[in-house]
Amino acid sequence: MAIIVRIDVELAKRKMSVGEFADRVGLTPANVAVLKNGRAKAVRFTTLEAMCRVLECQPGDLLEWEED
Repeated sequence: MAIIVRIDVELAKRKMSVGEFADRVGLTPANVAVLKNGRAKAVRFTTLEAMCRVLECQPGDLLEWEED
């Protein structure tokens, strides 16, 4: 099972930098990079909620499941 994180797509649509996004969500830029690069093992719902609030999107816009 592979979960693909599409933060970069949503950031590009909004012309928002990783630094600005990280600041508004309350994460470090390093932690955003971990999420973007698919190295995260888990995401808290509070973090997912904050990301959706900042990007004005749904969780499905940020996460995609792809069969191995």
